[in-house]
Amino acid sequence: MSPTSYHAAPPRTKEAKLYAQNLVNSTFFARHAHYYLIRLDYNMPMKQIRLGVLMDDISNIKPNKDSSFAMMLEAQNRGWEIQTFDSSDMFYSEGTVVASTRVTRVQDSETSWYSSESSKLVNLGSLDVVFMRKDPPFDMDYIYATYLLEQLESEGVLVINKPSSLRDANEKLFALNFPECIPQTLVSSKIQLLESFIDSLQTAVVKPLDGMGGTDIFKLTKGDKDTSNILKRITNNETRYIMAQEFLPEIKDGDKRILLINGKPVDYALARLPAKGSFKGNLAAGAKGLGQPLSDRDRYLCAQIAPTLIEKGLIFVGLDVIGDFITEINVTSPTCIRELDKQFGINISSTLLDEVERRLVQD
Repeated sequence: MSPTSYHAAPPRTKEAKLYAQNLVNSTFFARHAHYYLIRLDYNMPMKQIRLGVLMDDISNIKPNKDSSFAMMLEAQNRGWEIQTFDSSDMFYSEGTVVASTRVTRVQDSETSWYSSESSKLVNLGSLDVVFMRKDPPFDMDYIYATYLLEQLESEGVLVINKPSSLRDANEKLFALNFPECIPQTLVSSKIQLLESFIDSLQTAVVKPLDGMGGTDIFKLTKGDKDTSNILKRITNNETRYIMAQEFLPEIKDGDKRILLINGKPVDYALARLPAKGSFKGNLAAGAKGLGQPLSDRDRYLCAQIAPTLIEKGLIFVGLDVIGDFITEINVTSPTCIRELDKQFGINISSTLLDEVERRLVQD
């Protein structure tokens, strides 16, 4: 995994147990005592965890809304070293994956939220864990980056989410694996098929398969004069697949984002209420986020997809739910951590990093 091994060793002595107890009573380690006790149980070296975060330029984020930033704050609070880099900083040479990274520190501020050291070339195999937090578009450069991250996995680095599963689980199409959980859906590039589908439902929503933030999403109704032109444009003249789905009037109550960590949902969802005159439940499109406890139906939907998420190594996932149905399963860079943390006084990143630490110990 890294220069320091996590292999098991004989149980600790009475002296080591006493040392461990004193350790967890200290201010610095009290918060994460469970992790250090586990490592001492197996006589493991308590090395500093080295985290790589593959993300867009940190100078351009909105720290009060950015989930990657929330993860980095928690990692820093635990004493982890954080190195940030973008996919363009990463390359393969002489049998290993290297990147130009910056050791980065963060603080919970909206005006001065980070500082970085000068960039250095780093063998990424020396890291313990990498968070793949690159935002869409899910283009070929994104896919190529997952292949390089897969090389890191072969060196023992924990990559979240699993690179091969990022390629497999298109955020729109992945939900098709759970037909009982989704609204009526058509995936096609053919305008005639799409128009017939819209006419049969009276109203439908159409969207590209690789977008984000509400871009190029349209609500189309039978008889709309612009339907053909819109479909021509977003299908690129019938050369690109798009998705058409039954319009769900429950959108007025919000497009719920449910976060799952290793298949287990956070107890609260963020209902993104469309702005006045809009049907889009995207925060980037002006929607307002209102936290609410999960409903029984929400938990049912999570239970249906959880085994597949666990099997595919999709540790951190955002489920989009309107009414009783899943509309998307977000696996690339799910967000809404900061909004839910603030509204309910919780720390979702802590739960995620607990899972990471558990996996590092197991490895």
